[in-house]
Amino acid sequence: MSKQIFKETRIIMGMPVTIQIVDGSLHSDRARLGVMERAFEYFLYVDQKFSTYKADSEISKINSGELQLADASEDMRIVFKLAEQTKNETNGYFDIVDRAGKYDPSGIVKGWAINNVARLIHDAGFPDHYVEAGGDIQVGGLNDADLKWSIGIKNPFNQTENVKVVRLSDQGIATSGTYIRGQHIYDPHDRNAKFDDIISLTVIGPSIYVADLFATTAFAMGRKGIEYIEGSRNSDVAECDQLEAYMIDSRGVATMTSGFEKYTCPDS
Repeated sequence: MSKQIFKETRIIMGMPVTIQIVDGSLHSDRARLGVMERAFEYFLYVDQKFSTYKADSEISKINSGELQLADASEDMRIVFKLAEQTKNETNGYFDIVDRAGKYDPSGIVKGWAINNVARLIHDAGFPDHYVEAGGDIQVGGLNDADLKWSIGIKNPFNQTENVKVVRLSDQGIATSGTYIRGQHIYDPHDRNAKFDDIISLTVIGPSIYVADLFATTAFAMGRKGIEYIEGSRNSDVAECDQLEAYMIDSRGVATMTSGFEKYTCPDS
């Protein structure tokens, strides 16, 4: 049976969110559309709960003192627990407290949400899928040609072209940088430091949740971030042995970890 592609993009959380399902089974259109709708509804739920731009969101109520963390929802407490765990594992380079002293869990929530949506789609019987939010991607299974998913890494100096193309299956890929949103990432150890040496840092991981966390963490370390990814294979942090990274500096010079090339297409 030939495979069918079901793809849709919506603007949620102020960014394009794309879901693609490849299906070669006997699922009905109703089943496919149903899981797609549930996936988008989950992103809306996450946005309403964790957006620091919504005055009535749960995170805004915590920041205003209207709500105590102990009384917050289970998902909020899970995210705070994961954030604290990551902070401890990364020597404090990952921190959801922003420069103003408020909680901003966006550095963990996006990857966490994408990962949860991908799991929702997989558990509904669709192992071949692609979920992207704002450039961070989780892929499952294979594409409609029964090949690993091809994903381009943008040239930060010319976003109409890719500097590399990687092929992934059941993995996540995330990029942190200043070339789109400016100086939105900060070093928790020096909150006034500016990032003008590193332009982008892309991380491939066993899931988008892990890739996103360590892309943010490594970028906050500046030039030594990619060395942190390379050396993390020998750490006690779970799943770090599956991380690879690709960094581009302000001169356009690229540096990659020792195992990154195994994911690249030969002509990229």
